[in-house]
Amino acid sequence: MTRIILPILLFVLTAPAFGQHTLPDTSSTPPTMDELFSVKETFRYEVKYGFLKLGWVNVELLSDTTYEGRELNHILTEIESNPSIPFVGDELDRFHSLFYVNEKGLPVEVKYWKDNIDEGEYDEIQYWFDRDIGKVYYIEEDDSRDTLDLEDPATSGHLIFYFSRLFAGSEEDYTLPVYVTKKKGYIYADNSLKKEKRNYAPFDGPIQAYLMNGTTENIEGPFGFSGDFRAWFLDDDLRVPLEARVKVLWGNVIVRMIEYTREEL
Repeated sequence: MTRIILPILLFVLTAPAFGQHTLPDTSSTPPTMDELFSVKETFRYEVKYGFLKLGWVNVELLSDTTYEGRELNHILTEIESNPSIPFVGDELDRFHSLFYVNEKGLPVEVKYWKDNIDEGEYDEIQYWFDRDIGKVYYIEEDDSRDTLDLEDPATSGHLIFYFSRLFAGSEEDYTLPVYVTKKKGYIYADNSLKKEKRNYAPFDGPIQAYLMNGTTENIEGPFGFSGDFRAWFLDDDLRVPLEARVKVLWGNVIVRMIEYTREEL
């Protein structure tokens, strides 16, 4: 499942922790990272393929952590499988990224790793980003290891959840280098001012959402996929990631928000 469902998470209103939100205030400009860090958010998404509910995705920014003498931000994404699907069973994977905000105001990765919780395999995948010498080091699930040339703003895909929000609802497109499955690929995003009226469980009534279209090159694996995608972001001050649709061989995999909390810090 993790090889399919998280392309852009991927990917957040104005009241402390709640179940259903009132309609947000709109904003003509995307947020900065400082504005995104000014709140405590949690996200839960349902993942479906046709009539099949594949599982759920939970995203949360954890407390800052110290790594090799530096204080870094820590984002966690947790993927739960739906055990009622035949031959899937109970699967639980956790993906971590340690990152900081560079001088351009962009989140850049220092370390990324995956914990396979249900099988007790921790640090199953690891990627390190060394900007002093321009290299990316990795250890993959099969215990293979190698070094790749770094191209900024480099990530292993996880930080797309924040990166994309800095451009959503604007006319600024971007290219994001992504290091995953032992190679470098790219996410190309085409942003626009186009909005659509949509409905999501955490919000009381229809909301306006910005549409982003994108595609990838040389990407497959967790937080990656091969092909085109669409994503929707709330027309509010923080450009909440609402939904992503990823084209697969037959139809779309849909990652759709079902729960959201926000608390001012």
